[in-house]
Amino acid sequence: MTPSEMPRPVKVKALTEEPYRIEATAPERAALAERFAVVGLGSLTAELVLTPKGNAVEAAGTLNARWTQSCAVSGEDLAMTADEDLFIRFVPDLAPNAASTPQEEIELDADQLDEIEYDGDSFDLGEAVAQSFGLTIDPYAAGPDADRVRQEKGVAVEGEQDGPLAELLAGLKPN
Repeated sequence: MTPSEMPRPVKVKALTEEPYRIEATAPERAALAERFAVVGLGSLTAELVLTPKGNAVEAAGTLNARWTQSCAVSGEDLAMTADEDLFIRFVPDLAPNAASTPQEEIELDADQLDEIEYDGDSFDLGEAVAQSFGLTIDPYAAGPDADRVRQEKGVAVEGEQDGPLAELLAGLKPN
């Protein structure tokens, strides 16, 4: 596994009741911007309360980020923000040698979707925040000039189709 750009290891047995605040440093933001292919990451913070639940640890709180990414159509820079609620469960990896066992299909319940397995006595809260940030990025974000660029390039926009096939299909619709 590749090392995290924003490591924040937390020892399970050393949990406190105080909220954990994570704020990415300038070098961490630069590395995360490169990882997630955005122009720049102006800020990334998270505040999480960690609660032990048996062998698991639940992290609940918020993620806040400001970044710049390219418009998927025109390439222009877009200023983006996120203010997201986070809920992550860290669970011990019960199968550390899973690579040697055959992979089988499993079905996840809704409460298992944000589970992250960890080995040993600690987990990386910073990597979990980084992954959560990555999920907030819209890879198809379009800026205000996107429609103009589409028109210039002759790219049809969903719902604005024309041409011989569109005319043929329109003729098949009931009146």
